[in-house]
Amino acid sequence: QVQLVESGGGLVQPGGSLRLSCAASGRTISRYAMGWFRQAPGKEREFVAVISLSGAYTHRADSVKGRFTVTRDNAKNTVYLQMTSLKPENTAVYYCAAAASLDTTVEEYDYWGQGTQVTVSS
Repeated sequence: QVQLVESGGGLVQPGGSLRLSCAASGRTISRYAMGWFRQAPGKEREFVAVISLSGAYTHRADSVKGRFTVTRDNAKNTVYLQMTSLKPENTAVYYCAAAASLDTTVEEYDYWGQGTQVTVSS
């Protein structure tokens, strides 16, 4: 079992930045691909970014390319999502999740955090 806890969300103005963290416990995350997803009110949960086990490969949704960066520190059992140039449409609950292999679909992820709220508003 892997327990995931996100942090770092909050209220930020358009154009601002936030760094989300996802701290894992129970098992080392080095055996999992780690993904970030988000869910806005009334919408389905959607893929944001994923990073491979070693961190050598990342993939991001087109809507966040050039603005969001996913990294991981396996020694700290933590994954990060650096978000810049934030827009109001980025407002959502952001979740981190662990999967056995690199994937962008919700159904392939076995473990989920509780989420952290990100609100982009002036």
